[in-house]
Amino acid sequence: VVRRRLLQRYEHQPFISCLAGFYSCRWKRYQRQRTEPGKCCCQMRECLFFPLLIGAFCFSLLFLYMWGEGKNDYNNFDWYNYGNLGFWFLWSLVILIVASILFTYISLLLVLAMCLLAEGQQLYLHWSHKIGTFLVLGFSIACLFALTVLWGDHWKTVRLSFQITAPYLHIGAIAIMVLLSWPVALHAIRADKKVIQLIIIGPYVAILLFLFLIPLGMYSPCIREMGTLGPKPALIGHRGAPMVAPENTEMSFQKTIEHGGAGLETDVTISYDGVPFLMHDTTLKRTTNIKEVYPNDTDQNAALFSWDTLQKLNAGTWFLKDKPFSFMGSLSEADQKQAMNQSIYKLSNFLRLADSHNKSVIFDLYRPPEKHPYRNLWISRILEVILKEAGIRPHLVLWLNNNVRSFVQSVAPGFQHTMGTKAPIEDLLKNHIVKLNLVYTDMSSEDIRKYAEANITTNLYVVNEPWLFSLAWCSGAHSVTTNAVHLLNNISQPLFLMTPQQYNIMWILTDLTSLLLISLIFAL
Repeated sequence: VVRRRLLQRYEHQPFISCLAGFYSCRWKRYQRQRTEPGKCCCQMRECLFFPLLIGAFCFSLLFLYMWGEGKNDYNNFDWYNYGNLGFWFLWSLVILIVASILFTYISLLLVLAMCLLAEGQQLYLHWSHKIGTFLVLGFSIACLFALTVLWGDHWKTVRLSFQITAPYLHIGAIAIMVLLSWPVALHAIRADKKVIQLIIIGPYVAILLFLFLIPLGMYSPCIREMGTLGPKPALIGHRGAPMVAPENTEMSFQKTIEHGGAGLETDVTISYDGVPFLMHDTTLKRTTNIKEVYPNDTDQNAALFSWDTLQKLNAGTWFLKDKPFSFMGSLSEADQKQAMNQSIYKLSNFLRLADSHNKSVIFDLYRPPEKHPYRNLWISRILEVILKEAGIRPHLVLWLNNNVRSFVQSVAPGFQHTMGTKAPIEDLLKNHIVKLNLVYTDMSSEDIRKYAEANITTNLYVVNEPWLFSLAWCSGAHSVTTNAVHLLNNISQPLFLMTPQQYNIMWILTDLTSLLLISLIFAL
């Protein structure tokens, strides 16, 4: 029996050596110490540092989740940095990779610590890992603070994501508590005082009870009875299909139509000689080759160029060079060739394309700068192009601009007038508003339902991720503006859709299974 125990202990040593080696850089047996019954698992200095390790794990997990769920707005983040730095780079993807690496690193350290505790070994974190822990903690806190200050609305995205992910986060949290039950039970048994046992077990049980009951307060519009789901939201291409073609070009809008988009969204600027054209940025340097053709005019307002000058610019080569989206995939050789030959698109041509395919249009209008010939005539000029030059059917135009709306209604009574902010239903009806165009962070199933009862539909922008599109679908949105028409068109039903009965079964089974496993671990 003694020989068998010694043999088992000897065979067990390589495992402990690996744990202690990676965690403490103590590969030799004589360098390690076992925790005596009733004693602390580590020296005082290590006891003070261990909460920092847990804190680094929590903050890195929070930031990774926040940044991962923010994938919908990566392009906006990169565009913001482009405006400040002057060059295009996928900073969003770099941050995601770094956050993933740091979280993986700190998670491995925590797993090693838990395994050492389960084996009854004293903890000693090597100084290099302590520096790494401080780096992870500092990076995560700094990034969370910067995002809160510069991009505070992103927390609204995180709150929306909980409506989709909460049931699955609940299962993950319960699984972690099951894994933690082994070291908790081991240390509680080894403790020689009941007060220490209570200190160890008390918080664990409190957290576990909280997790068992937290589903009572969960809400998700995707947990609903069968037959209550509304129709799939229509898809409006945001500047066309900018993940598969250069934005605001003829190719981009054609791709939207090919992939089943119901509408087209764009941005309209007026050239110096009065030709409305499609351009989102104030300048031309991001989406054209103006640096090569007119290197001295790269910072000049796009509206200060004549249409003849604008026609000489290429509006597609930048797309193949910069790859503006993190996960845009590769283009076929034919699409690459087509993209390289794109030019700046006229509003009149855009409207004719939409009308020929019976697609609705919505656009942001940019007022020309000071001393521009059409500074005070911009609305009239746009209406002239819509009504006379393009000849698009009025009901296809979703008029968003709020300037002189009453004048526009008198000149073009067939337009579908759209408001960009929430307002009392009485005011909307008084102004003949038939659609709301809201940023997706303002999503509310209750508001959407109230507006729908007054025959006011809701469009949400910009929705790119399948989970966010699923949430908009479950919330009752009638349409969404998206960069990813080619992806969202393939979704046949909302992700994470389930009935209340299915969710209750999942919740109860998770709680009962985890309770059984934890009870067995404490009993053994």
